[in-house]
Amino acid sequence: MDRSNESPSERSITSAATAPTSAVTAPTPQATGPHSPGTADFLQLDAADAPPGGLADWLTRELRRAVADGRLPVGSRLPATRALATELRVSRGVVTEAYRRLTEDGRLAGRGRGGTVVVAAPAGATAVPRPAPASAAPPSTAPAPALSAATPDIWDVIRNAPARIDLSPGRPDLTAFPRTAWLRAERAVLGDLPSAGLGYGDPRGTPELRRAVATWLALNRGISADPDEILIVAGTAQALDLTARVLRADGISTMAMEDPGSLGVRQHLQAGGLTTPPVPVDAEGLRVDALRDLGAPAVLLTPAHQFPMGVVLAGGRRRELLRWAADSGVLVFEDDYDAEHRYDRPPVPALRPMLPERVLYAGSVSKLLAPALRVGWLLAPPKYRDALIEAKRFADLGNATLPQLVLARLLESGALERHLRLVRGRHRRRRDAMVTAVRTQLPGATVHGAAAGLHVTITFDSTRPDTELAAAALERGVKTHPLSWHTQRPGAPGLLLGYAATPTAAITEGIGLLGKAL
Repeated sequence: MDRSNESPSERSITSAATAPTSAVTAPTPQATGPHSPGTADFLQLDAADAPPGGLADWLTRELRRAVADGRLPVGSRLPATRALATELRVSRGVVTEAYRRLTEDGRLAGRGRGGTVVVAAPAGATAVPRPAPASAAPPSTAPAPALSAATPDIWDVIRNAPARIDLSPGRPDLTAFPRTAWLRAERAVLGDLPSAGLGYGDPRGTPELRRAVATWLALNRGISADPDEILIVAGTAQALDLTARVLRADGISTMAMEDPGSLGVRQHLQAGGLTTPPVPVDAEGLRVDALRDLGAPAVLLTPAHQFPMGVVLAGGRRRELLRWAADSGVLVFEDDYDAEHRYDRPPVPALRPMLPERVLYAGSVSKLLAPALRVGWLLAPPKYRDALIEAKRFADLGNATLPQLVLARLLESGALERHLRLVRGRHRRRRDAMVTAVRTQLPGATVHGAAAGLHVTITFDSTRPDTELAAAALERGVKTHPLSWHTQRPGAPGLLLGYAATPTAAITEGIGLLGKAL
């Protein structure tokens, strides 16, 4: 086989894929015409098995089965498109199209000179002779965990529960993590870093990352901040913990929260010693009149994309909130957790620039890149800045330096902006698939918050608690979160459905199974 046009890495991939082993007997050569489809040593593919006019569909199906049954495990490299097309005696476009579809599904990823690599496989997948339709998918045999009690350990319970299709909210597409760009930046950082840079760093965060974050916030969120105003933290979770500690020391023991509002955030604040009275949310966001009547000295809200309902804090409500905060001295904690992920609406400005002396602003890369990085930022009013730095110092002496420097390189090079454009397009397609599936397979459900974010919330008329519905879905292999976890007052049952980390085919299948549970 002629490999003159392949890169060295492609030649090594193809050689590894085509080398015979003791467990496989090389097929007997067959006589084929100049335009006849051929066979490949790679997975013993035989293009003669493809239906007329369906080569790309056939190859996509065969590669998907190979990933599912473990013949192509995560980390394995596929042959170069030209090499495989030559072996199969098909056009290169057939192979390119199959690779493209599996990349869109989240199973493959291009690694540049490193070739095309398997990056994900269906959880618990087993070999099957032919793909089974969604209606034939059997329920999971594992007992579903009890989902009724939203206890602190519920996150470990739901995270570890086996499910074939995971529609948990808040999960970015981790298969899209820019590994090549990250490794390139990491090599550059280690090449330039002096030995002294491996010691303890500034508890506020490295100057490089604080400068890069300041630029990012100015360009993407309209926030003008000096790098010295920025505190690098271990995600929004630590921002909440530090804030609770500092506010308690200042005599503040209450922070009101939107209702519905994030259960995880509420648990962090309560673990920090703060009470979290609920403030109702409607189609225009947090009801400022109810907050005023409550008289809480502080409030946490998600104004750009309310969690979990997805509404935007309306302009009139924003002005009312900020006027009241300025006049009364109320502290506002702005959780800007996924404002960059928007599809059908223009960017919503942050609250912080309009009242910096009363607004604590928190953001992170958990929804932009990966939660595993544990990197976020906190901008505090001058009154609390030094106390928060001191709390950070005694919490952990500061975030790890090396990941900060690598992230700063990604921000400065534009790699993070390019990554955001890539995943935004992918998320939009998956969001569209989710909304279409809900409308066709759950006609009685109402979709909320589809214009932005990484999930939608659905509500419906039902006499069954949504925790029971979530458990029934889990028994069928579909993981979701019940809306009631995130409410403090009685409300309509609902489910939170994440789409960003799930391929479109799995989304459609999952909603079909969810319909059976409902």
